[in-house]
Amino acid sequence: MKSINRYSLSLIAALLACGASSAQAANHREAPLTALDAKADITDWFAFVSYDDPSKVTMILNVDPLLDPSNGPNYFPFDPEILYEMKVDNDFDADEDLTLQFRFKTESRLPGVFTGFVGIGDGLNTPFNSPVPLPAGTPLVPAAITALDGPGSEGLGLRQSYTVTLIKGKGKNRQVLELNGGQKLYAVPSNVGPRTMPDYPALAKQGIYDLVGGIKVFAGTVDDPFYIDLGSAFDTLNFRSGASGVGVAGVLSDAQNADEVRNFAPDDVAGFNVNAIAIELPIAMLTHDGKLHGANEALAVIGTYATTSRPRTKSYAEKPGGRPKLANAYTQIQRMGNPLVNELLIGTGDKDKFSMSEPKQDGDYAAYVVDPLIARVLNAATAGVLPVPVPPRVNPDQPAFDLGPLVFYAAPICPACTSEQRGPIADLLRLNTGIGPTTTAARKRMGFLAGDSAGFPNGRRVSDDVLDITAQAAVGVLRAGFGAFPNNRVGDGVNANDRNYQESFPYVAFANSGRQSRHVDPGEAGCADSLTSAAANCPEQ
Repeated sequence: MKSINRYSLSLIAALLACGASSAQAANHREAPLTALDAKADITDWFAFVSYDDPSKVTMILNVDPLLDPSNGPNYFPFDPEILYEMKVDNDFDADEDLTLQFRFKTESRLPGVFTGFVGIGDGLNTPFNSPVPLPAGTPLVPAAITALDGPGSEGLGLRQSYTVTLIKGKGKNRQVLELNGGQKLYAVPSNVGPRTMPDYPALAKQGIYDLVGGIKVFAGTVDDPFYIDLGSAFDTLNFRSGASGVGVAGVLSDAQNADEVRNFAPDDVAGFNVNAIAIELPIAMLTHDGKLHGANEALAVIGTYATTSRPRTKSYAEKPGGRPKLANAYTQIQRMGNPLVNELLIGTGDKDKFSMSEPKQDGDYAAYVVDPLIARVLNAATAGVLPVPVPPRVNPDQPAFDLGPLVFYAAPICPACTSEQRGPIADLLRLNTGIGPTTTAARKRMGFLAGDSAGFPNGRRVSDDVLDITAQAAVGVLRAGFGAFPNNRVGDGVNANDRNYQESFPYVAFANSGRQSRHVDPGEAGCADSLTSAAANCPEQ
C-alpha cells in the first residue's frame, strides 16, 4: 500500500512537512525481524489509570509471544542481553521525556540438575534400595518451591533478578534514578505445576514489590491477556460464520456485540503465557509539570510506548559456554504504541524499518494511515456490505478527524489540545490521566466506542477488545456517516479472555500451569469449548 496515486499527493507532503509519522503497534510475531527474535518481540503494550487508585497509572510491557506453559526444562526467562524500556512523552512532541529501563540478570543455582525448576513436598531423599554410591536418605530433590528467595526457594535452579531505572530529561538536565531502593527484585518464574509449585498464586504475589515514591513493580511469566481469532484474521480476514448474527461473517449481531463474556470464535491465544513487566507510578511523576490535571486540561494527556533493544554488536566466546562480548551501545529491535498498527496497517516491506524507528519519524509511513489497506479489504471481502470512507483518513488541519485521534494529540482523548499541541503524526498510546477508572460492572470491552471513556483508545486496559475496536475504526466508525450498522458491529467474535483478569496490580492473570493447562480446539466440551463458554466459568489454574 505504498502507492498513493489515487488521491492527492499534496496531503502526504503536508503531513511530512509537519513532521508527520505513521502509527505503530506490535503483537505476536508481527514483523519479519521479531518473528526471528521472539525474545525481543513486544506482544502488547498497556497504559491505563489504575482501577483502585486514580492518582496512579499502570503500564505493562508484554514480550515473548505464545509461550506454551509446559515447554520446559528452561521455560521462559527474560533475555539478559535485552534492554526493556517504557517511554513517556508529556510535552506533545512525540519524543520521550521519561524512560523506565529494565535489565535482567540470570543465576544458575542448581547447575547439576536437569531442569530449571524442581521440588517435591518437604524434599525427596533416596529410598532404601538406592544404588551406590548414594545411600538411602541422601537428599535428592529440594522442597517444593514456595518462595522467590530464602527458605522455599532452593528449587529455583534458574532465577532472575532485575533493576528498574528512571531517566528524566536529556542532555545537561538528564537525571538517572535507580528505583530499586536497595531491594533485590526477583522475576516470577513460569508455573511449572502443582508438585513443584503447590501454591503458585501465593508465589507469584511475592513478585509484587513496593518501591520508593509509591511505585509498584512486577516482572514474570503470566497468562497472555490478549484474545483474538488469529487463524481467521490472517487467512485474509476470513472471519467465521459463528462470528455473525446477520449473515455476514465478521459482522456481529447486536447481542453478540454486547456480550462481554462469551466467545463465538476460537481464541487462538488461549492457554498460552507471555512475559510481562508491570509498573504502577503516581501520575504526578509522569506529567510535564509534576501535577495532577483534570480531563479537560491538555497537560493531563501523556503519550506512551515501549521498546526492546539489543547490543549493537555481539562477539561469541571461543570457549564453549564462555560469555560473549557485548557492545555498550544498543540498537532498537521493536517498539509498540497503539495495538495492531504494525501488524494490520504497515506493509511487510516496511515492518522492520518501522519497528526500529522512532514515533517522531512516522511520517515515513503516512500512506498506510491515510488510506488503510485493511479497510479496503474488508470492503471488498464483504462485497461492499461494509462501506468505508473515501481517503484521506487523516487531516492535519482537523486532528480529531476520523483516524486522527489515533495519531495526533486531539479530541476526544485530548479535548483541550491546541493546534500547537497536536504534535506530529505518531504512533503513541495516548492516555488522558484526568479520566478516572471505570468500575468493574461498568467496564466495556469496546472502550471508548461503547461510552467507556477509560478504555482504548484512551490508553489501553488488559480487557479492551482492541481487535474489534481497531477494525471498526478502520472501516470508519469514527467518521460522520459511518458510525452505524454494519460498521459498528465488525468483530472477530472473540469477546473475552480465557482467564479472569485481576482487579488490582499487576492486573493480568498469573501464569497458566504447565502440568494442568492445555490448548482448546473449537467444539471441545466444557470449559474447553471456546465457542460457548464464558471466561468467568473457566476454572483458574
